[in-house]
Amino acid sequence: MSANEKLERAFATFDAYNANDTHQEVFEGKSHPKELLYGIRMTERLNRYAPNAPEYLQLAARAQHVGRWEIPRESYSMDKKGYLQWRNAEKFHHAEIAQQVLSSCRYDQDIIDKVKFLLLKKELKSNTDTQTLEDVVCLVFIEYYLEEFAAKHDDDKVVDILQKTLKKMTPRAIQEAVKIPVSDRIGALIARAAA
Repeated sequence: MSANEKLERAFATFDAYNANDTHQEVFEGKSHPKELLYGIRMTERLNRYAPNAPEYLQLAARAQHVGRWEIPRESYSMDKKGYLQWRNAEKFHHAEIAQQVLSSCRYDQDIIDKVKFLLLKKELKSNTDTQTLEDVVCLVFIEYYLEEFAAKHDDDKVVDILQKTLKKMTPRAIQEAVKIPVSDRIGALIARAAA
């Protein structure tokens, strides 16, 4: 099996897992399992942002939210502490599923360890691959999820989230973000957050 065939097999396995997500998102008039769509969006954005990304980074991008629905946000307190606990539990959950999938696809332990390292967001800001993955996460959020988030919150809350998002991003990713078509309201809020 070629490296590309192995990668495609892993993508298909992650996608099959995420196809079980009961949460649906309508995109281009069709309903899709939410995390299946998210994984595909992560791959598409990574391919545009870092077309020469190593295989382990491509795998981590596709696995970013694998099985996310299995740990509901509501299972933790609805405050900042609960949110951070939930996010941490999710990271370990994604890494565990990724390990199972990649083992079944006969990846070497070295690749599996690199994917888990990235999914656990280790050395963010100091590790180029971890930072690239975080840049892609932020770009996907801005492109596909920010409008929906903003519709549920006032401008100050959206600006706060955007400021936190922009702090996670490299200058290059921020340059990419401003190229994403957004509504006038979101454009103004991004400008306010960046000021």
